[in-house]
Amino acid sequence: MGKMIFLNGSFVERADAKVSVFDHGLLYGDGVFEGIRSYNRKIFRLDEHIERLYESAEAIRLEIPIGKEKFKKDIIETLKVNDLDNAYIRAVVTRGVGDLGLDPRKCSDPTIFIIADSIKLYPQEFYEKGLPIIIAKTRRNHPITLDPRIKSLNYLNNILARIDAIDGGTEEALMLSLDGHVVECTGDNILIVTGGKIVTPPAHIGALEGVTLDAVIRLAHKRGMETEYKEIYPEDIYAADECFLTGTAAEIIPVIKVDEKVIGEGKPGKVTKLLLSDFRQLTAEDGTAY
Repeated sequence: MGKMIFLNGSFVERADAKVSVFDHGLLYGDGVFEGIRSYNRKIFRLDEHIERLYESAEAIRLEIPIGKEKFKKDIIETLKVNDLDNAYIRAVVTRGVGDLGLDPRKCSDPTIFIIADSIKLYPQEFYEKGLPIIIAKTRRNHPITLDPRIKSLNYLNNILARIDAIDGGTEEALMLSLDGHVVECTGDNILIVTGGKIVTPPAHIGALEGVTLDAVIRLAHKRGMETEYKEIYPEDIYAADECFLTGTAAEIIPVIKVDEKVIGEGKPGKVTKLLLSDFRQLTAEDGTAY
């Protein structure tokens, strides 16, 4: 477990890692973040995560006060200080301390903190037997109101959908767009295997452009598998041969049931298991060493 937190240029004990109650990240969810993984002292897709962090910041007109290379070094140093071989890294940049008003100009200095710790999103049994999910009552924010490419601290939309999952007795929930298209789950992208093709919803309907999703798509291409970004409906999932989720914390996890509809044979499919094996090998071999 990580004991030292990187906070605004210094390392502080976990118990002393505090931000002001006037920080706009706390008051308004005004900030951006990335979740990153390291495996065997190698950070997976560090460059891609940092690029997305800075793109998210730029999209909300938040200027990160340090350069990308310095940010990467600070992440590496956080892992070294905590002596973690395998870790989940949370990199956060907020607008900083302001007043009780919305005006971002009142926030002169962004807050930066990096947490390195362990994470276990789902019990191991779900990776072996498959995960049942439900369709959330909460709909995904429309992309016109909030660009899905922005990974912001305002996660209330996702949290409300996760509450739907909890109320439904499941660990995850599928979010639909306002017009009923499949978008993504509360913390993961969703893919289906149908007719020998891997299909996943496109970003323009509200899905996050996942780093793990991109890695899995590339692995599929190496296998000669056909992939497509396409608008789909729940009925397409019900009729699919396989369904699985991808995400930094979740990695790849098979879905065997949506609401009361059993997917495929009701167990992890061949394509899902093959891609999970390939992904495990990729994370073991690829990454930024520290």
